[in-house]
Amino acid sequence: MYLKCMGHLIPEEQFKKTKVVVEKFGAPGGMGEFLQKKLLERSEHTANWVYDYWLEDMYLSNRLALPVNSSPVMVFPKQNFRSQSDSLRFAAHLISGILEYKSLIDGRALPVDYARGQLAGTPLCMDQYNKVFTSYRLPGAKMDTLVAQKSTVMPEREHIIVACKNQFFVLDVVINFRRLNEKDLYTQLERIKKMSDIEEERLPPIGLLTSDGRTQWAEARSVLIKDSTNRDSLDMIERCLCLVCLDEPSGTEQTDTNRALLMLHGGGTDKNGGNRWYDKPMQFVIGADGCCGVVCEHSPFEGIVLVQCTEYLLRYMRGSPSKLVRAASMSELPAPRRLRWKCSPDIQTFLMASADKLQRLVKNLDMNVSKFTGYGKEFIKKQKMSPDAYVQVALQLTFYRCHGRLVPTYESASIRRFQEGRVDNIRSSTPEALAFVKAMGNSSKITVCSLKIELLWTAIKAQTNYTILAITGMAIDNHLLGLREIAKELKLEKPELFSDTTYATSIHFILSTSQVPTIEEMFCCYGPVVPNGYGACYNPQMDHIIFCVSSFRDSAETSSDLFVKTLEGCLKEMQDLCIKCNTEAKPADSTKRMDGTTKVMKNGSKA
Repeated sequence: MYLKCMGHLIPEEQFKKTKVVVEKFGAPGGMGEFLQKKLLERSEHTANWVYDYWLEDMYLSNRLALPVNSSPVMVFPKQNFRSQSDSLRFAAHLISGILEYKSLIDGRALPVDYARGQLAGTPLCMDQYNKVFTSYRLPGAKMDTLVAQKSTVMPEREHIIVACKNQFFVLDVVINFRRLNEKDLYTQLERIKKMSDIEEERLPPIGLLTSDGRTQWAEARSVLIKDSTNRDSLDMIERCLCLVCLDEPSGTEQTDTNRALLMLHGGGTDKNGGNRWYDKPMQFVIGADGCCGVVCEHSPFEGIVLVQCTEYLLRYMRGSPSKLVRAASMSELPAPRRLRWKCSPDIQTFLMASADKLQRLVKNLDMNVSKFTGYGKEFIKKQKMSPDAYVQVALQLTFYRCHGRLVPTYESASIRRFQEGRVDNIRSSTPEALAFVKAMGNSSKITVCSLKIELLWTAIKAQTNYTILAITGMAIDNHLLGLREIAKELKLEKPELFSDTTYATSIHFILSTSQVPTIEEMFCCYGPVVPNGYGACYNPQMDHIIFCVSSFRDSAETSSDLFVKTLEGCLKEMQDLCIKCNTEAKPADSTKRMDGTTKVMKNGSKA
């Protein structure tokens, strides 16, 4: 499968060399057989043989800064706040919803998720939900640690951290075993807002340190914790349920693209870039200008968990009216507490370096959020095609039009059918996709409509088949990772398969894609995973598709605007092809034409 996935993406000479390497690795009695045996042994005494390897490779050993490079965001519809009290009401209502959702998780009362799309109906592992409010990504010099808080017999005082004007405040949400109601939460948020306005109390924007590369942040943190005040403040942040970031107005037009940018990096140091703590899994952002959403640290859970949580919260806020007026207030609320920091000259130096790096990241990110309104998944389903496979083939056609070649592509596939399952990769740049995109670029009369539609069907079928392999644990990326990592664990020399140039190419995902469908009106986006790549997140709705395409400005190869413009053209061409030809070229098992009539075969039978 590895050879099939890579053969058409690399030069012929390189492929010949790789084929020899692969055959040697897979030979009877060879290194591959030995490592496979060890991997099978590992699988017998672990709940999920790939989970730790995957988590370290995908997230914890990655040294890049979390904003843009790793942390996806969910962007809410623009809110129309007329005053500060409006935004604080929204925040209090949201926090009530968060506490309600957490109580469902704690009580194991969340309904079990079932698979959608291919092989729908299978129950899925719910383990990731337990990490939403209880984990923390601790920076390390060489590798981070995903810390999970242990539940204690005695209920602790639960708190969230409110970030406001780059300051951090402790907001206790459970006091004397009683959860604060919405009115109390509003009162506390008002107090925090007033406290943040006291200029002489303001401290440096320590949150900026968490936006830096992981090794740099680990180094800065080791200096910070030398002081007991800093240790106490860090402890409060690391043990909180989540962050609520009350952002200042950004001064930019609230387009979808601008809101996505602001959610991804806060707009930099001169806007809300320091009003974050990126190590915490959930940061709920509420901008005074109506720019709202969630920033998610990705290592504890996947996008679907983020979607389920945020959709619950939006439904909660819409369905349960604000209880500010009727609620009886707690008689004496202890004041929220500002977290203090002692900043040595070394910390000031780290802060300056972090601020500079964030500014460069802000300038570098090239983002385009676009709503394609030509059609949506309803039209695609009428073609008897999978909307996800169709969009993936469209992305391949777009990349080919922009760059004249196909590249290794990543599409995340949930493997939550397995205990502790996270994701594997659907390799969308299939040989079948290449045949289709080449045919679409051929203007000669020979490449007739019927051949193009046949090649589209073949590409979609190949994509669908690979999707099924991936979600049932039969794809190649996790398996190859397991073989590579167990060799390292056994302190063996790195097998040639993994030092071969083709392997490095195979995991350099120039096109990183993900379908994140939502029911509520919102969209997900993220940055590219390599310097010369694209991040492409899409949300197919009945009559439109939202595309969020990102790239880096300092790459001469990429342009988000050009990619989106080309994508829209490709989607229209594919629609034209389907309308013109799909009635004649459907496989025999697709019996109906678009007009509802049946097609009669030459032997007189109906197809």
